Amino acid sequence: MTGRILIIDDEPGIRRSLQGLLEDEGCQVSTAGSGEDGISMVEEVDPDLIMLDMILGGIDGMEVLSRFVEMNVDCPVIMMSGQATLENAVRATRLGAFNFLEKPLAPEKVLTEVANAVELSLLRRENENLKAEMDNRQVMVGESEVMQQLRERIRKVAPTSATVLILGESGTGKELVAQAVHAWSERPEQPFVNVNCAAIPRELIESELFGHEKGAFTGATAMHRGRFDQADGGSIFLDEVADTSLETQARLLRVLQEGEVQRVGSESVHHVDVRIIAATNKDLTELMSRELFREDLFYRLNVLPLNVPPLRERLADVTDLAEEFIGRFARINNRLPIELDPAALQVLRSAEWPGNVRELRNTVERLMILHEGEMVGAPEVEAVVTGQPEHMVDVIEPGDGRSLREIVEAYEAMLLARELRNVGGVVSRVAERLNTDRANLYRKLKRYGLK
Repeated sequence: MTGRILIIDDEPGIRRSLQGLLEDEGCQVSTAGSGEDGISMVEEVDPDLIMLDMILGGIDGMEVLSRFVEMNVDCPVIMMSGQATLENAVRATRLGAFNFLEKPLAPEKVLTEVANAVELSLLRRENENLKAEMDNRQVMVGESEVMQQLRERIRKVAPTSATVLILGESGTGKELVAQAVHAWSERPEQPFVNVNCAAIPRELIESELFGHEKGAFTGATAMHRGRFDQADGGSIFLDEVADTSLETQARLLRVLQEGEVQRVGSESVHHVDVRIIAATNKDLTELMSRELFREDLFYRLNVLPLNVPPLRERLADVTDLAEEFIGRFARINNRLPIELDPAALQVLRSAEWPGNVRELRNTVERLMILHEGEMVGAPEVEAVVTGQPEHMVDVIEPGDGRSLREIVEAYEAMLLARELRNVGGVVSRVAERLNTDRANLYRKLKRYGLK
């Protein structure tokens, strides 16, 4: 468990015991002995969670909570008191408190509530970052006819509460479409939780999606809230949904039909209000014929289908996409942007792009690394697009001060990029060709910026 926690309590013993307990779990803990100190510290600490005593020596906890509301402190607050009353709990909840803990504090209860609160706080921050990112750039770049049609359909689909199924080849931008559906929905301020089903080992995916109880299996040392609980009130994006097992599909169907979630190891169910957005690059009809995908789940998911066109059907957008990627990479990495001459742009527009927009983005990033701040012509672009061997050798040539590990990682990144290109960006085929675990492959692709 990670997170920044501010503890406000006038009892030194309570502060020390809570600090030790939470630091042992990996949290960064700051403490304040009074409400006044807590108020002055909150902006500097920028906590993911505040633990606030109700009875303090100066201004009381309820007044401190009110001040935090006025200051727009956007993190959960857990109130604590040895003299808790129902009236106090109701007042604190109305002011926005996340929960109310009675003293003496039980360590297991504290850890469970803190984990839940920090998880919520981090999720809120992720969604704020996502919203800011979407506000600062065009959600889906391109003015081709097929893209205009897709945007128009998203605007019609998004305001409903119906399930959406996004279909398209690998690398076409299905996640961006899912983000747009959420951003233009009736719940844009609520959580958007992204789950790549193919990247999670099959033996862990049910725990990841639905949560688990303490002791449900070896290593389950505490209760864990699943992704559906995290997305409650908002949207969950199930990418690569076709890669789930039939058992997991049955549990997904239950959520779709009844809105019910059952944690692994629990006998009870609870309800969630979640808008499900699923995506796949596979032919679900073919999988159903082989009994690898449930027909009833398909019809539940396929209420409002969205088809994302491959890049070869929107080559008119290549110039706009390339310019967007150049600008974005330059901003993020504080580098000088490159400029592509007309012949270079023609090379990009003439390429086949089996890996679609993702492949174009990776190509532009490689050009940015190799030619910072330069005018780039057709030969340089052709070399990167075709992946000529001599350029690959230059990247892994020893003697430039890099360690063996760095050289090996550079070669691994190039190998994975080449294999992705050879199979049109289909990760499952790369895993088969390289005889490697798909979840491990996804981690490597993410590490090297290839996924």
